[in-house]
Amino acid sequence: MEKIIPDETKKSEAQKVAEKTVFSVLLALSFSHLINDTIQSLIPAIYPLIKDSLHLTFSQIGLITLTYQLTASLLQPLVGLYTDKNPKPYSLAIGMGFTLLGLISLSQAHHFYLVLMSVALVGVGSSVFHPEASRLAYMASGGRHGMAQSLFQLGGNAGSSLGPLFAAMIIVPKGQSSISWFSLGAILAIVVMLNIGGWYKKNTYRIRGKSKSGSGVTHVQLPKSKVAFALGILLILVFSKYFYMASMTSYYTFYLIDKFHLSIQSAQVYLFIFLFSIAAGTFIGGPVGDRIGRKYVIWISILGVAPFSLLLPHANLLWTSVLSVFIGVILSSAFSAILVYAQELVPGNVGMIAGLFFGLAFGMGGVGSAVLGQLADHTSIGYVFQVCAYLPLIGLLTGLLPNVGKSRR
Repeated sequence: MEKIIPDETKKSEAQKVAEKTVFSVLLALSFSHLINDTIQSLIPAIYPLIKDSLHLTFSQIGLITLTYQLTASLLQPLVGLYTDKNPKPYSLAIGMGFTLLGLISLSQAHHFYLVLMSVALVGVGSSVFHPEASRLAYMASGGRHGMAQSLFQLGGNAGSSLGPLFAAMIIVPKGQSSISWFSLGAILAIVVMLNIGGWYKKNTYRIRGKSKSGSGVTHVQLPKSKVAFALGILLILVFSKYFYMASMTSYYTFYLIDKFHLSIQSAQVYLFIFLFSIAAGTFIGGPVGDRIGRKYVIWISILGVAPFSLLLPHANLLWTSVLSVFIGVILSSAFSAILVYAQELVPGNVGMIAGLFFGLAFGMGGVGSAVLGQLADHTSIGYVFQVCAYLPLIGLLTGLLPNVGKSRR
C-alpha cells in the first residue's frame, strides 16, 4: 500500500534539501569565476605592452579601464533585478560568449578604438556573469552565505592574480596576438556553465525554500530609512576599496618600473604577488563574518589597510612587496562581508543586490583608473600612490552601520 506523505512533511523535506550546501556547484562556480577573471585580468596586465606598441598616454590607459569597467558595471544591477523575477539558467554561458568575442577581438586590436570595443565586449560578459553566479552561490550555500560568497570570490581573485603571470610568461614574449590562446579557457568555462545551468533550472526552489525556512541567521528588521542609510555607507566603503584597488591593479607595474627601474616582466611578477595575496585573503571574510558578524570584518578589512597603504610610497622594493601582500590579504576580505551584509539588509533581492555591488565595484575601478590616469599625466605615478594611501581611512564610516544578520549558535 502506497504511503501518503503529508504536505507539511513534504515541505520540511524540501526545506532540508534547500539547506544543504552543494559544494560541487560552489566549486564549479569558483572555477568558472577563475577563468572569467583570468581573462578579464589580462586587460590591465597588457597595459605596459600596448602603451608602447600603440603609443598611448596614461589618460588613454585610464579610458580603456573606464570603458571596460562601465560596461561591466552599468548592466549588472539591471541584470540582477530582471533575473530576480525571471531566472535565466543559461545566461552564464551566454555572458561568457560575449567575453570570448571580446578576447578574440582584443588579440587583433591594433588601434586604440578597437581596444575600447574589445574590452567593452568583455565587460558585457562580466555584467551578465557576476549577478547570476552570485545568486547561484546563494542558492547552493545551504545557509552558509558568507562561506559560499568567499569560495565564489576565491576563484575570481585567484584568476585575477594569474593574468599578470600569464602576461609575463606568454603575452609579453609572444605578442598581443597570443591573447587569442586564452579563448580555449573561455570555451571550457562555457561547457562548465551549461552544466551548472542544468542544475540551476532544476533547483530554483532552493532560494525560495531558504527564504521561508531560514538559513541559520536572524535578520534585524530595520526601517526603510535606516536600510537606505546603511546601503549608502556600504556603497561609500566599496568606493574606498575599489578606488584604491584601481591604483594598484592599473598602475602598480608603472609605479615599480618608474621608481625601481624594473623590466615589464619583473613588474608583472610583483603584480602577481599582490593579486595572489588578494586571492589568499578572500576566503577569510565570509566564514569569519558568518561567525562573528559582517560589521567586524568590514571594520578590520578596510580601516586595517590604512597603516600599510600609508607606508607603501616610502618603502624600498623589498618592503613594497611585503606591504602589498598585507594590503592584498586584509583588503580582500571586505567584499564578501559587504555583499552578504547588504543581502541581509534587503532579503529577497539577492540578484539585484549582487548586481548593484558588483557593478559599483567595477564602476569605481573604472572611474578610479581614469581619474588616476589623468592625475599621473599631470603629476607623477609616485604622487598618485601618495594620494591614494589615505583612501582606506574612509573605513571609519563602518562605525555608523547597524548590527544585522548575527549568526545563531
